[in-house]
Amino acid sequence: MMNIRQLGKTIQHGYAKLPLHWLLACLVAIHGAVLLHDLQPAVYALLKSHADSNLNMDNLNTILDSPALNVLFVLVLGAGLIVNAIGLTLRARTAWVMSLFLLFSNLAYDLWQGTHGANLVNINAYLLLLIALLFLYGRHFNQASVISGTLFAVLGISLLLAYSTTGTLYLGSDFSPAINNISNAFYFSIVAMSTVGFGDIVPTSINSRLFTTSIIILGITVLATAVSAVIGPLIQGRIKNLVNGKHHKRMKKNHIILVGTSPLAQSVYTVLCQAQHPVVVIAPDDSATGYPADTDIIIGDASDAAVLTQANAEHATYVLALGNDDSENAFIVLAAQEAGGVDTKTVALVNSAVHVNKIKQVKPDVILSLPSLGAEILGRLIAGEPITEELISQLLFPLTKPSALNESSS
Repeated sequence: MMNIRQLGKTIQHGYAKLPLHWLLACLVAIHGAVLLHDLQPAVYALLKSHADSNLNMDNLNTILDSPALNVLFVLVLGAGLIVNAIGLTLRARTAWVMSLFLLFSNLAYDLWQGTHGANLVNINAYLLLLIALLFLYGRHFNQASVISGTLFAVLGISLLLAYSTTGTLYLGSDFSPAINNISNAFYFSIVAMSTVGFGDIVPTSINSRLFTTSIIILGITVLATAVSAVIGPLIQGRIKNLVNGKHHKRMKKNHIILVGTSPLAQSVYTVLCQAQHPVVVIAPDDSATGYPADTDIIIGDASDAAVLTQANAEHATYVLALGNDDSENAFIVLAAQEAGGVDTKTVALVNSAVHVNKIKQVKPDVILSLPSLGAEILGRLIAGEPITEELISQLLFPLTKPSALNESSS
């Protein structure tokens, strides 16, 4: 029964660490690249014919069916999917939502246009599969960092500028005065996006007015989203610190990283603080209690190397895995070996004596098995046998050869 439970834990942790978000990001980026690649003939034909006449119509259906608008829509879809694929690699929630929105828009566009003929069914099946995968793996896209928010703010504004500048140039003759160079098109795009409206350049046709309206609406939306994407994570992090009553202090060096909220972990923390050792505590979300209010604490999963990197494990002297779950402690040791430095030592607590051999397989520097240690010491005390330093070292350092212990003690 225990082996099945441990196997389940192993599979669960292995699944959690699979880079499926990278696979989904690649699939989304590939689809965006395919859209842009398939768009090349239409763009070439549109530029060659310069189909102004297709847009100079008052009929709404004709406007929606115009080649320029179709090309522009597919261009935004393809470029948007590639941009959001970058955010998916960062597991950004905003990228996940925008990717789903663009894929649903792509699906609706294909069903409406039906331009792919016999391949329409295959393409829609691919889109449905990609949407289903994003939904199934959606809970893993839960990051809202300042870095990803800034990235999307810059990319979103850049994409909107490209859209507005290109469209303004294309409809240049429909403005008064006419816009026939990039600098004027860029200037008008900035004025329209910011809703300033100086009035020195005025749209004169229904098409240019509709286009200008789209720039204004998109400008308000994108700028508001960009600001919230950057400011949101900062406010969220501050609120989280206030709610938890914790505040992560500046990054330490030559410190000890203590993982866990068990009574042993809290007792070790007290002893280390009394000895004036710098300590950083890592605790899970649901049990960040029991430590003093001024504890330098990070809320997160210590089996994730990124969390240990946040605690500056590369410059830590020890990583103490003192949790109540032996399998969790084993995964923490593996993560510490990945994120830690050359001189970083790992200590693994073994709560059950039957798990000692399994913990040995991850090769921590120190194995602290309280049942084995207590039983050995108590048995020798009752039997009147001496408790030597070599015995204690062998119990704490089971992976070290006796000769090495003798050399280190000498």
